[in-house]
Amino acid sequence: MARKNPLPDHIPPPASSSSVCSRCAATRPNPARFYSAAATISTTTTGSSVPSSSRTTPAPAAPYDIRSGLILTRPPLLTRPLHPFENAFFFYQKRLEERLNTAFIPSIYYKPDTPRRLDWDLKVKERDGTVAKERVGDDAELTAPEDLVEAPAPMPRETEADAKNDVKRLDRKLDQTLYLVVKGKDGWGFPADVLAESENLHVAAKRVLEQAAGVNMNTWIVGRVPVAHLVDEPTLAQDGAVQQKGRKTFFLRGRIMAGQADLEGNPLGYTDFKWLTREELQKELPEAYFRGVRNMMSDR
Repeated sequence: MARKNPLPDHIPPPASSSSVCSRCAATRPNPARFYSAAATISTTTTGSSVPSSSRTTPAPAAPYDIRSGLILTRPPLLTRPLHPFENAFFFYQKRLEERLNTAFIPSIYYKPDTPRRLDWDLKVKERDGTVAKERVGDDAELTAPEDLVEAPAPMPRETEADAKNDVKRLDRKLDQTLYLVVKGKDGWGFPADVLAESENLHVAAKRVLEQAAGVNMNTWIVGRVPVAHLVDEPTLAQDGAVQQKGRKTFFLRGRIMAGQADLEGNPLGYTDFKWLTREELQKELPEAYFRGVRNMMSDR
């Protein structure tokens, strides 16, 4: 005798009958659907409900020239001048140390009426009360008078370049950081140029420095990460056409250890250079330009 089919004739077998038994499939209110099928239906419905006229294409990005520049610095060579309060404090400390310094007490080292005490008294009398007169070297031997060299006086803090206000010399403002700026067709600024093909920022910065200021300098680029960023927006016509490209300039930082800048025959069109402090740069550079690079400058 043939077995009856447990499924009614009006219920079609579910699409997932391979993984669900016939009894469970018959008791489900709705046939099972996979997530992939639901996503396909939703995507199709959503895509068909949006009219083609309302779809917008992304606007093309404004054209920019990517440029790399170098902020070359000369670090301070002297400590900063002391504040009057600091001068007064150190003078007080010196006098206090002199007053509190314990004098030499012979009775601690020599017993009274002994040969060593008598010898000590004779030497002090010969020296007019001075405890020690001879100068002893590092090897504990007496230094001959002809070998004594007078310590030279310290050099003045202000140099000849400071007196003449020669902004092209590096031996000025010795207690502050100096920055190399050059003069081009756009005015004063740090040396920079457009990246060549297959160039990164670090390689381009080295090339820019050699082309702008010559090879007669011993320099070192501190890192490979930019320390400042400037953006010049492009010039657009009324119809949106680009009349002049914008510029995005990334500056790296470098140090000069020897040498001097030489702009003769440079291909970047620079005509003059200066070594300026932070305060002088604020007066020389345009306001927007200085605002973009001021955060990487040290306080002195």
